[in-house]
Amino acid sequence: MIKRLVLSLLLLVPFDAVAQQQNDAVSALLDNLANRDELKPLKTVIVARDGRIVAEHGYRGHTTLESTNIKSASKSIISALVGIAIGKGLLEGPDQKIAPILKADLPASADPRLNEITIGNLLSMQAGLDRLSGPNYGRWVSSRNWVRFALSQPFVDQPGGAMLYSTASTHILSAILTKVGGRSTLVLAREWLGPVEGFHIGAWERDPQGIYLGGNQMAMSARSLLAFGELYRNGGRTADGRQVVPADWVGLSWQRRTNSRFSGDDYGYGWFTRQIGGEEVHFAWGYGGQMLYIVPSLDLTVVMTSQESGPSARNGYRDALHDLLGEIISTVRAA
Repeated sequence: MIKRLVLSLLLLVPFDAVAQQQNDAVSALLDNLANRDELKPLKTVIVARDGRIVAEHGYRGHTTLESTNIKSASKSIISALVGIAIGKGLLEGPDQKIAPILKADLPASADPRLNEITIGNLLSMQAGLDRLSGPNYGRWVSSRNWVRFALSQPFVDQPGGAMLYSTASTHILSAILTKVGGRSTLVLAREWLGPVEGFHIGAWERDPQGIYLGGNQMAMSARSLLAFGELYRNGGRTADGRQVVPADWVGLSWQRRTNSRFSGDDYGYGWFTRQIGGEEVHFAWGYGGQMLYIVPSLDLTVVMTSQESGPSARNGYRDALHDLLGEIISTVRAA
C-alpha cells in the first residue's frame, strides 16, 4: 500500500525548477482550451513527461478520473494482450494462422483464404475480409454470433493486402484470447495488466456468446489510459521495473505494416504513427476523439478524451486534436 502511494505521489510532484516552469507553461495552455470553438467536444487532457503529470484539466464539468468510453483506442489494449499471450506461449506469434483456433466458428463452405489469415493480419487490419466498421457495424452487432458473422464475410482483398479497418478483426482476436487463455478477455486484462498502477477497465460490452468486444465499447478513465500509455512509453515495463508487455512487442506494434487510406497514417499492430510537431508520434484513436499519444523522443505521454458527438475524422476534430498535441510539443520544448 505504501509503495503504491509513493508511486502515485511521484506522478504529481515536480522534480526541479525547470520542471515547474514546464508545468506552468503547459497548464496555462490547457487552461485556455475551453474557449476554443474547434475544441468544444473536449472533455479532458493529461500531459505527462518522464512519468510525471505535467498538467491535467477537465472541461465542462468532466474530470480525468471519471469513466469514459474510449471506443477504438481499446484496440491498442487488445494488441497488448495479444503480445502478452505470445510472451506466455499461449500464442505462437504474429504469423500463426487463426483457422485452427477458430475451427468451430468457420463457415460450412469456407473460402480457402480463411486458412491464410494470421494473428498479425488481424492486428494490422489486413485480413482481407469485408469491413464491419462504419456503415456495416450495425448489421454485424445485430447478428446472433459476431465471430461467425465476421468470418463469413466475403474477401475484398487478399490476406496481407490493403488495410481494411474493421472492429471485427480485433473482436476475433478477443475470441482467440478467450480460447487460448481459458478465461474472458476482461479477466485476462485485469490479471495481465494488473501490475500497472492506475490501470483499470470498467464496463465493457460483450457479444451474445459472452465474448468481450475486442476494440470498442470499453470504459476507462483518462488517468487509466495514461497508465497504459506510460507502460508502452517505458517499453512494456511498469514504473517499478516489472516487464508486463514483452519489450520487443512494443517495437513490433509500432512498426509500420500498412497505412490508412483515409488519413495516410502508418499502422502497426493496433497503433497509428505520424509526424506531429516535428516528432514521430504513436497513437491510439477512438471514435469522437479518444486519443492516447506517445512521443518517445520527448518522453511524453498525452491523453485526450472527448464527447462521442460525431466521427472526429470527417468533421476535422481529430486534426484539431493533432494540432493541439503539436502545441503541447512546442510548449514542452520551449519551457
